[in-house]
Amino acid sequence: MSESIRAVERALDVLLCFTSQTPELTMSQISEMVGINKSTVHRLLATLESKRFVEREPTSGVYRLGIRLVQMAFFTLERNDLRRMAAPYLHDLCDRYQENVNLSVLDDVDVIYVDVVESKQRVKLAASTGERLPAYCTASGKAILAFVPEQDVRRLLDHGMHGYTRHTITSQSALFKNLLETKERGFAISEQEFEEGINAIAAPIFSSTLEPIASISIAGPAYRLTRDRMDRIGSDLMAAAKKIAREVGLAESLG
Repeated sequence: MSESIRAVERALDVLLCFTSQTPELTMSQISEMVGINKSTVHRLLATLESKRFVEREPTSGVYRLGIRLVQMAFFTLERNDLRRMAAPYLHDLCDRYQENVNLSVLDDVDVIYVDVVESKQRVKLAASTGERLPAYCTASGKAILAFVPEQDVRRLLDHGMHGYTRHTITSQSALFKNLLETKERGFAISEQEFEEGINAIAAPIFSSTLEPIASISIAGPAYRLTRDRMDRIGSDLMAAAKKIAREVGLAESLG
């Protein structure tokens, strides 16, 4: 076996140490689990961290899986037909609330609309499947970012925070406060942050390892989708997201 192939094998062994039972590990623990000396494990972890396959908690020094694996999970889910699994729930929400319902995934600094179910309302948000929007100022994006490690979110925000409207959050400190509120509440709200007159609410969809892999959102005109109405919708949106997550988990378990 060549040295390069051996290095790949060892790197994969390191990644496989992380499970739902062991989501965080020290370098010593990883070294013991894979049977490799600490200096070699340190080099492997440094390489994996630079590519965002793992991340290191600065204060405790423990490692966990990084955002790059979450992003790769999106592509796996697409092959497993995430759209098909989510479709009944999107249509149910659209029928119930008569607003556009969207399924989105995170792709670097943006969210991509994987599916859009349009309402029959004459005045509605004109979104389309495949459209990209900035994650930091959309409910779909914030629902995911709220459950992504802070250092990974900061890397995304280093690309800049453009003010699309007078309501756009353009400071990192204000955004992290908003994301904390989102995490505590369980769903994200965007009030005219990307487009004047448009509000949205979104809930994250989690994988079996509790990684945020996608989000579902309801969007519409601010005069119809008021803050009070969005707060009332929140519990139904989270319930639908959990049902989709169970479908995804079942598909993963079946291989």
